[in-house]
Amino acid sequence: MKMDSSPARKLPVHEPAPIPNPKNQSYQQNASLPRKVKQKLKLFSIRLGLDMTFLFLVILLVVIGLIMMFSASYPAALEYTDSSYTYLIRQGLFALIGITIMILVSYFDYHHFHKLAFPLLVLSMLLLMVVLFMPGRNGVHRWIPLGMFDIQASEISKFAIILFLAHWGSIHFRKMDTFKYGVLPALIIFIPTALLLYKEPHYSGIVIIMILVAIMLFISGVKLRYFLAAGIIIAIAILGLAVTGNLTYAMERLDGWGQALTFVNQDLWDTTYQTRNSLYAIGSGGLWGQGLGQSRQKYLYIPEAQNDFVYAVVCEELGFIGAMIILCIFALLVWRGITVSMRAKDKFGSLLGIGLSAQIGIQVILNIMVITDWLPNTGISLPFFSYGGSSLIMLLAQMGIVLSISRTSNLEKA
Repeated sequence: MKMDSSPARKLPVHEPAPIPNPKNQSYQQNASLPRKVKQKLKLFSIRLGLDMTFLFLVILLVVIGLIMMFSASYPAALEYTDSSYTYLIRQGLFALIGITIMILVSYFDYHHFHKLAFPLLVLSMLLLMVVLFMPGRNGVHRWIPLGMFDIQASEISKFAIILFLAHWGSIHFRKMDTFKYGVLPALIIFIPTALLLYKEPHYSGIVIIMILVAIMLFISGVKLRYFLAAGIIIAIAILGLAVTGNLTYAMERLDGWGQALTFVNQDLWDTTYQTRNSLYAIGSGGLWGQGLGQSRQKYLYIPEAQNDFVYAVVCEELGFIGAMIILCIFALLVWRGITVSMRAKDKFGSLLGIGLSAQIGIQVILNIMVITDWLPNTGISLPFFSYGGSSLIMLLAQMGIVLSISRTSNLEKA
């Protein structure tokens, strides 16, 4: 006979269970609460304790990210602003806001996100349309200015698509191996999203969302033959766009890819300037690094070193050992997030948590491939490290959802 490993505590025989006393003031107050109020209170519930390991890893990455972002950014901040602390102060404020939101969201019952799946998806589409009418930066339209910081619409799209596919997959889990329930809904939301990102243009956003959709479909039970068919269709579509000259921006990004350290001609040498200096920074770091704050390439050799190429400065200052330790922390965060999610008590929590955790891993891998010239320079930020308010706040809010899932997860909290 199988015994429950965590039996409920029973009162001793000599200690009878207390009987509610109607004259007790607190009892009267609780009993008098309207039913609607009680239901609203259930939106926020402590339930079980959150996963402290996951929380510690998130906070650790935020702290290290702030330190390294400041180290990489102060030369540019001093050059272009009034103070070398400009980026640090702003990013620190974003981090405080994000951590506060993360803690609040961790108390929010994640099941209520079921109701937000479709509205948030529609909102993300609208924002992708609005951003096309915003002023461009270097020929691209990706941000909606909101005064103190800008919203990158694609960041909301990533979360919206993960949430919707988790919602859909949890409802139709037994039918996800069919085209109607498994593939068609994903195509209906991915194709217009990809077209809007194409118009920005934001090809790295398309790649990240495509990988996220594939992961969500795979863990939801979609058959492998559909992935093969999708791969063939995508390859044909890319070839068609290239032949018709509709991938000009992408082809410009491909110029010099893999040739940053090879002089072919002056134009190509100038095009690969950022990637080449990134490789110089990584190579000069050696095993132990130049020391915290001692990077040379951050002195305006790497353009916008506080953004997508911040990890190159990490490699230069902390060396191979320090850079690998940070990668290990990222790996532990993704592993712990997936482990917590797999132990969730419902399919929605598992799918949602795995998708949000996988997003971190995907962006880390792609960012490192870009700065090491394994991928073209496509503007992929490093989570918790790259400068950017909306990205950091959005990431921390998503980590709050994983913490909310951990409260109901059948996992030892440590």
